[in-house]
Amino acid sequence: MYIPYDIVAIIVFLMLGYGFGQLAEKKHYRSIKQRENQHKEILVFSAKTPPSDWQIESAELVQGSVVVSVDYFKRFLFSLRNIFGGRVEAYESLIDRGRREAVLRMKEQAALSSSQSIFNVKFETSSISRGVSSALGSVEVFAYGTAVKTTPK
Repeated sequence: MYIPYDIVAIIVFLMLGYGFGQLAEKKHYRSIKQRENQHKEILVFSAKTPPSDWQIESAELVQGSVVVSVDYFKRFLFSLRNIFGGRVEAYESLIDRGRREAVLRMKEQAALSSSQSIFNVKFETSSISRGVSSALGSVEVFAYGTAVKTTPK
């Protein structure tokens, strides 16, 4: 039985892409979870203003931005989904990692000014492609809000 070397090479590269992609994603999730535990005291709200009974000492704009790229295996799965249609589960973790990382970077900036909470948090998400309109290469997530430092009553 003859198997063309091109097919074998494609299968090997897809397997390598899957393996290394999974390792990188798991490493990133471990880093996110560790840093989320470090900054869990900084609360994040989508509400526009803090409660009226809070004593606000200072407020400042904070932001976090991240660009997360996909691995070749997820890009391959995405191209198959373009052909057959359906939900692209491979990209859900990409968006999740991007949003969580952007919030963490925003929290890290708020921690520098000793802020206890962030209000009016908004997200902007955009896809970055490599010239091909249907191929997704990376996702940029930008999170911003108002960091508030309070004083005890």
